[in-house]
Amino acid sequence: MDTDPTDIKSIAINATDLVAAIEATADGSETVLRVTPPFSGRMRARLHVVQPGDDDEPIHIQPDSLLATDAPSYPTPDDTADELRDADDETYSVERHRTYHEQRLAEWRESLPDHVVDSTTLVDTDHDVTVSLLGP
Repeated sequence: MDTDPTDIKSIAINATDLVAAIEATADGSETVLRVTPPFSGRMRARLHVVQPGDDDEPIHIQPDSLLATDAPSYPTPDDTADELRDADDETYSVERHRTYHEQRLAEWRESLPDHVVDSTTLVDTDHDVTVSLLGP
């Protein structure tokens, strides 16, 4: 079994997994994209929630390391409540806030894949790899 992470040249990540990882991280979960041995030139990074006792062989990729600096931040309920209250053409209500927050989350989820970087450095190895996004 090849456990040399410098063999990795590119990683492929499902767009849905990346969005889920960013969202889970924003909600306080230690969620990463994980690449497991055996390592080869092209690898698939999959969604993973870090658990106590996880072994050290897999490579954990922090989801925010896959996003450009101009990526939109996760819209928290407080953020969307403030946006709604600041809008001149809207009156705040709990129901309107719920609808608006759901809309902003959907827009954020849809736009996030447009901000994925072309390459990243695997933290534990200081090894650069290209990044390919799978899916919409």
